[in-house]
Amino acid sequence: MAALVIDDNSLTGSARRRRKERIVRRAFLCAGLSSMAISVAIVLSLLGKSIGFLRNIDLNTLTDAGWYPRLGKFDLSTLFIGSLIVTGIAMIIATPLGLGAATYLAEYANPRTRKILKPMLEILAGIPSIVLGFFAFRWIAPNVVQNLNADAGLFSLLSAGIGVGVLVTPLVASVTEDALRAVPRTLREASYGIGARKVTTTLRVVFPAAVSGIVASLILAASRAIGETMVVALAAGGSGGAVFTTDPFQEGQTITAAMASLASGTDSIAGGGGKGAGAAFSSLFFLGLLLFLITLLLNFIGDRFVARVREKY
Repeated sequence: MAALVIDDNSLTGSARRRRKERIVRRAFLCAGLSSMAISVAIVLSLLGKSIGFLRNIDLNTLTDAGWYPRLGKFDLSTLFIGSLIVTGIAMIIATPLGLGAATYLAEYANPRTRKILKPMLEILAGIPSIVLGFFAFRWIAPNVVQNLNADAGLFSLLSAGIGVGVLVTPLVASVTEDALRAVPRTLREASYGIGARKVTTTLRVVFPAAVSGIVASLILAASRAIGETMVVALAAGGSGGAVFTTDPFQEGQTITAAMASLASGTDSIAGGGGKGAGAAFSSLFFLGLLLFLITLLLNFIGDRFVARVREKY
């Protein structure tokens, strides 16, 4: 009986095909390395200016009562608390609305309703943030915030937080809906087979199975809320600076809005016209580095949590 001989070239393909695959593999490798190189370059540029900023100021100014960079006051707690308040309010609004919308679209809506509502949700996600900023101080502030507190002005951290919450709600809904629909149908059928109701199946079976995607959507929304600029810059007030406050009905400032406000006068700042002007320009890079570290930490925590609770089917 003749032995079966297998030619190695028949398995690896032609030389022309292998050459094309090497070119594509190297192109993808260069794309990946270039993105890493750009990220490293950004961090190094921020780090150098940040170190120069810390060397050129009195570190006690980092705990002054307020953020007034053109006056040499760089209170970081003012920005951190403002960012925390706005992000917290946004997530309080976006979490129930986004999860509720995703649950309805994935579990309760019929195909025709889903085809209508899903594009509408995606359109809401595409609204420019500056439009939501105008909406926040022209409608949310007088009709919502001032009804809660008559002493509140048109600009407040609360109105900015509500505006950011509206902004990130479609993000939570879209990612969560994809996670819920990715849960195998067999899990639902098994739950129905033992007599479970639809709401029980949704909350006790589908949600735990999709928890990694749900958490990822919330982490992504929180990162988006922390990095939002225009809504806060328009609705929170404090364009020239802000005093430390934990009252959401007062004007305030976040890290990103402070950078936008300060960068609008970069030419005069860089020229050194005024007390603390040079340090004010360098503080832009310091704030950028802090924002990068915060988002990096959030993504790291989210990835670790998702890897721990992810279910594989």
